[in-house]
Amino acid sequence: MLQVGKPAPDFTTEAYVNGKFKKVSLKDYKGKWLVLFFYPLDFTFVCPTEILAFSDHLKDFQGVDCEVVTCSTDSVHSHKAWAKTPRAQSGVEGVKIPMLEDTNHRISSDFGVLIEGKGIALRGTFIIDPKGILQYQVVHSLNIGRSVTETLRVVEALQSGGLCAIEWKPGDKHLKAG
Repeated sequence: MLQVGKPAPDFTTEAYVNGKFKKVSLKDYKGKWLVLFFYPLDFTFVCPTEILAFSDHLKDFQGVDCEVVTCSTDSVHSHKAWAKTPRAQSGVEGVKIPMLEDTNHRISSDFGVLIEGKGIALRGTFIIDPKGILQYQVVHSLNIGRSVTETLRVVEALQSGGLCAIEWKPGDKHLKAG
């Protein structure tokens, strides 16, 4: 069972990355923090807003030694077509983050976000530490987009190693235990 504090499920799959198809696995990110987020489908409405926001903030994540990867049950060919669709037409043209394919539904199932009857993933966000341990997970409804700012804040809080109060941000003091 997927649980924070336990190893994240391993995966290896094809991805669409910067105009090319490439095999990607969890092992590729060993030694780095990783944000892996799932979305329902290519060519939808909320999904491009999230993918483009994470892509547009990739340097912010990389600045704290964290990579960002996204995954849906679509094929890499669908990802490629969507990545060639202009943003003004609800496409993700210019996307910089790897888009994993999960046509066999194994990855989304292993991460507990697969809606079996529909063959699509819920909106799940997972933060995995450099040792491959799941440190954070949140899964929510299909109709609500997530926050890039909050995801980055959580990465930084996890990296700080301290007790972080609500709305903690880098530069804030940690709480003292006891």
